[in-house]
Amino acid sequence: MGGHLTHGWYVSATGRWFRGIRYGVRRDTGRIDLDEVRDLALAERPKLIFCGGTAVPRTIDSAGFAEIARETGAVLVADIAHIAGLIAGGAHPSPAGHTDVVSTTHKTLRGPRGAMLLSTAVHARAIDRAVFPGLQGGPHNQTTAAIAVALGEAATAGFCSYAHQVVANARTLGEQLADRGFDLVSGGTDNHLLLIDLTNKDVPGKTAAGALDRAGIVVNHNAVPYDPRKPFDPSGIRIGTPALTSRVIPASAMATVAGWIDTAVEGARMGDETVIKKVREEVKDLMDAYPAPGLPVF
Repeated sequence: MGGHLTHGWYVSATGRWFRGIRYGVRRDTGRIDLDEVRDLALAERPKLIFCGGTAVPRTIDSAGFAEIARETGAVLVADIAHIAGLIAGGAHPSPAGHTDVVSTTHKTLRGPRGAMLLSTAVHARAIDRAVFPGLQGGPHNQTTAAIAVALGEAATAGFCSYAHQVVANARTLGEQLADRGFDLVSGGTDNHLLLIDLTNKDVPGKTAAGALDRAGIVVNHNAVPYDPRKPFDPSGIRIGTPALTSRVIPASAMATVAGWIDTAVEGARMGDETVIKKVREEVKDLMDAYPAPGLPVF
């Protein structure tokens, strides 16, 4: 629940190579239940435990997972692809020091699609051999260079401000959406994303995401915990604030953004393209006022 397909899901190659046992979140809080994780780990004795995800709006307890991994003899991997930039900017706790392996690189780090695998010394040689010659094809020098540029940017004070503003914007946007009756999974966020269950809005996630896209607001349809609908037509949407923050749009504008989302989702429910078109015009005006940034200057 909130994990990635590559974390052993049956439709992924990882689910074919390995037997994945999935832990969930509590129904009442929408948060990971470490007691359940421990019980599963003690029963299954896994070789590998993943913590981290792609639709997890709350801080993951890396220290708690590390205790379970030590108790069961598992290697602990933190997938921080989404939150790497927040960690680099000091806006989110780091799993380093708790986990055996950390994987990343784009999304909030604002780098290209690629990979960096960080590990303790005991696993370094095995990981190097697994990457090459085991899995990696020809490296793309432009991607490697772009990762270097992203890391250079992440080392600046400006990036630190960006990372903290991403979280501030996400929290403010979540509060504004909750005030408009949106059901936020776990009740809010500690990071850059919001996972929203649209069941009470009587709109499927895929329908809402399509309407928001036509309104100039890019989100994706996403399954929510204990979703009764199928993954390809789920109940929820996932929203993030890094792109807005990169345009230096302040937290004070999140009320306006929440209003647009509310209007577009209601337009989707009513099948009213007129209001969706009007939102798109207003979105364009804001985007014109806050253009996308150019290349970073060091």
